[in-house]
Amino acid sequence: MSSKTRLALAAGIALAIVAGGLLAWLSLGDSRAKEGGGKKAKGGGAVPVAVSPAVQQPSAVRLQAIGNVEAFSTVAVKARVDGEIVAVNFKEGQEVRRGDVLFRIDPRPYEATLKQAEANALRDAAARDQARSQERRYKELLEKNFVSKEAYAQIATNAQTAEATAKASQAALENARLNREYCTISAPIDGVAGKVLLQVGNLVKANDVNALVVLNQVRPVYVNFAVPEQTLPGLRKHMGAGPLPVEVMLSGETKPVTEGRLIFIDNAVDPSTGTIRLRGQFDNKDNGLWPGQFVNVSVRLYEEANAILVPARALQTGPNGQYVYVIREDMTAELRLVTAERNEGDAAVVRGLKQGERVVVRGALRLSPGARVEVRTGEEAEKGGAKKGEKGGKSEKSEKGTS
Repeated sequence: MSSKTRLALAAGIALAIVAGGLLAWLSLGDSRAKEGGGKKAKGGGAVPVAVSPAVQQPSAVRLQAIGNVEAFSTVAVKARVDGEIVAVNFKEGQEVRRGDVLFRIDPRPYEATLKQAEANALRDAAARDQARSQERRYKELLEKNFVSKEAYAQIATNAQTAEATAKASQAALENARLNREYCTISAPIDGVAGKVLLQVGNLVKANDVNALVVLNQVRPVYVNFAVPEQTLPGLRKHMGAGPLPVEVMLSGETKPVTEGRLIFIDNAVDPSTGTIRLRGQFDNKDNGLWPGQFVNVSVRLYEEANAILVPARALQTGPNGQYVYVIREDMTAELRLVTAERNEGDAAVVRGLKQGERVVVRGALRLSPGARVEVRTGEEAEKGGAKKGEKGGKSEKSEKGTS
């Protein structure tokens, strides 16, 4: 065999090997493409979702605000006489009734002053009576011309002076009695006592700057709050029909603590904030509200008879506003723009839906308009979505490993 023949044979064998490798590579790529296509077809099934129907029912239209609790009345108890505190007859935080004795001031100096005033009053009363008697006698003598008019005038003047002195002594006696009574300090209102600011043994001054204790009346109680000025016309309109009920809720709670009534609308809008101040009054029989506490306030204006409610978690927010996914009869998803007017607990009052329409409450993040859905319970929808994600992840990893 010549050298040319051997070269041609080797070239043919090499060409055959290259052609076979190329065919094998093409067939492998085709099989991967088919496998990928099958997986995509398998992953394009119905999306599991949980749904809830839109409900039509009466719903209250309310004004929501943050309020602050204020005591019905507050009294800073102060001493009206000087002296030493000898007794404190209550405990801090105790509920006291009107007339209960709170403090006692050493009464001995005032008792001595009272006795002196009593003695002076008796002395001056006796002098007055003597002057009256003398004035009567001189008047009789004057009528018989036994004394001059000047002598009678002097006796009459003495009688009037004794009368004035007796009245002054009586006034001093009453003042001494008052000072003696002021040594016993009683509660002027029903309320809750605060911190005792001066204990036994301290000296107090009459009407000092610092109070002895502060009493807050908490039954009933006020709640002050403010609402935007835009709500004022509707507020005044509905308040004209009767007292508006007001509910308060503590922070983090959804159920009202108590219900009261709106009693006050301020006479001017605050120009710095654009709000108007309101006040509600509550009986507070269980002391559920405490002065200084912040609460959520809700003023019920009127009842909307045919409101449409859906779970608040069904609402989604997009570039065109809020929307929900509505499930059609053919089990496909429709993106529906809605207007959320207000919240009622876990539900939202919306415009743009009809009674009975089913909205997606779980699984909306995996939806797109027109997507096919499979209705499941909330837990099943979450599990279905998780499993679907896991399968997709495993397929992707196997493809990366194969490649």
